Amino acid sequence: MQRSRSIPGVAFGTSAFFLWGLFPAFFGLLAFASAAEVVAQRILWTLVVVLAVLAVRGRIKELRGISARIWRLAAVASAAIAINWGVYVYGVTSGHVVECALGYFINPLVTVAFGVVVFRERLAGPQWVALGLGATAVVVLTVDYGRPPVIALVLACSFATYGLVKKVIPLDALRGIAAEGIVAAPFALVFAVVLAITGRSEFASSAGHAALMMATGPVTLVPLLLFAVAAQRVPLSTMGLLQYLTPALQMAWGVAIAHEPMPPSRWAGFALIWAALALFTTHALLRARRNARTAKTTAPS
Repeated sequence: MQRSRSIPGVAFGTSAFFLWGLFPAFFGLLAFASAAEVVAQRILWTLVVVLAVLAVRGRIKELRGISARIWRLAAVASAAIAINWGVYVYGVTSGHVVECALGYFINPLVTVAFGVVVFRERLAGPQWVALGLGATAVVVLTVDYGRPPVIALVLACSFATYGLVKKVIPLDALRGIAAEGIVAAPFALVFAVVLAITGRSEFASSAGHAALMMATGPVTLVPLLLFAVAAQRVPLSTMGLLQYLTPALQMAWGVAIAHEPMPPSRWAGFALIWAALALFTTHALLRARRNARTAKTTAPS
């Protein structure tokens, strides 16, 4: 039974990460607009879609029971993901897809670092080595770029912050996305109206532009829902492995399709990141297997 549940779960998870990996192809089509306008429209249309889904499922009333504390957490999550979306759109439309991919490769290491700083988690030796390799990679890439990889670091830190908040906010995927959208929607709507009034709105400039921006709603929500289903069916260790599919696809797009430069020094930086992730993932898998064996032997017969 467990195996039969895991097969569709893996399919859902793979689909989610695969769709996220194709985001450079979609958001590259939005280069006609500023990153700020794209984010504003994405917030509004994602909220429209998620509220429609909740309405169809008869769950709109569940939003009324959200406490003030949870709304505050939703505001923090909303700010973190808005920063992430804005920087990502800017990176894709300005020819920095590979650096965006780097951000999502770094993200698991940043999440571990946040765990140490915020939750006072204790790390094993291999985890410290992985963090050291990650820090070395950032130094190598800083020398390669001639500047710190700001886009990658902001993406990694903002998404790690978002994940940190989502860890403690007691809302399911749909209500969480809805709450974050409700908090951000007034700001997004005011910004969109100001652009329209001042004649700087790309959304209002043509039906094609409007259609593409409206599509950001379902494009955002579909992989999130697939991910939510997979997270309920697939072991965390498997999800941890699947997540690398997204930055791998994005990097492939940047190198093979966008033809972004990849000098040897940049490959060296990425190699250090991959070595860190390999060490980190191997340690996590071995620890999970060891814990499972321990639980099995200590379980009452």
